[in-house]
Amino acid sequence: MDSKNIGSLSMKGGRNDNFYFCLIEYYPESERWFLKSLLPVKDEEAHDSDDAIRAWIHNFGVKQLVVDFPLSRAACNECELECPGALHCPVEKVVSVRERIKNLLNEDLKLINSNPKKYEQERNKADEIVYSRDIFEKETSHHLLSRSFKRRLKKGFLPYWNRALDFWVWKYYYDQLLDTFNVSFDSFGNTSLMILSRFSYIKRHFPQKTELFEANAQIILIELLRSKIILKKDLDLLFDLDLGLEVRLETIKKIEEKLNIFIYNNDLEILVKSPRAFDSFLLALAGQNVLQEKNRVLPDWTGPLDTKFIIPNFI
Repeated sequence: MDSKNIGSLSMKGGRNDNFYFCLIEYYPESERWFLKSLLPVKDEEAHDSDDAIRAWIHNFGVKQLVVDFPLSRAACNECELECPGALHCPVEKVVSVRERIKNLLNEDLKLINSNPKKYEQERNKADEIVYSRDIFEKETSHHLLSRSFKRRLKKGFLPYWNRALDFWVWKYYYDQLLDTFNVSFDSFGNTSLMILSRFSYIKRHFPQKTELFEANAQIILIELLRSKIILKKDLDLLFDLDLGLEVRLETIKKIEEKLNIFIYNNDLEILVKSPRAFDSFLLALAGQNVLQEKNRVLPDWTGPLDTKFIIPNFI
């Protein structure tokens, strides 16, 4: 990519929340990244904030922008078939995910039936939360499913609520997200129609060549942990009411050092005090990965050209 800067925008939250533009830029002469801009927009007057977003994109010459909500739609939104029901959906990408879920559950069932005693002996090990990056290479680690992941798979895949991407994320992050943040990844579980409709309007005023990407702040934090840039205790205390500010400062300092990003003191104070600003900063880290062409390539069946979803690799 020609551009050496990338922007990010976290828009999740209520109508009265602040949201932040974050821009990081690479300077070849110093071989260093800089947090160039961190701009708050008070979401009280929709027209003013919409204009601010457009102006920010134009003024900073932002060619790539990372957001934290779906850029592609669920299968049901594009379907014109006579619907047989979610469990019998004939759409190819939905059928593909259902088959993958079925195969995982069947493999797990075979392990139970072939050696029930050994299965129970391995049961507790399967429930251990693994944060190692090796999990991507060791497909067999998914054959013995954790209890929580198995329950999630048995709930099934909802073509009006999930994208194929969701299953891939469940496979590699479900237990970690549940353990660390007590959440599950569902494409449209934490995204309001207002945000999707509003951004659909705003992006029509972006320069034609603006490229959009999607990322998830919690997945980015897990990848920072997997890459040993931060520690598990950092994640556990990051949003603690008493210790959160101190831990967030330490976490940002670690990121600044390991990822070669310079942050001015004023911006550092904002990142520490505002979780919303911190979320935008995390999205910018995923964007840095894109500019460095280090992000993980997702399989075709997840629809990577539509979702433009970033799984960062900080190694």
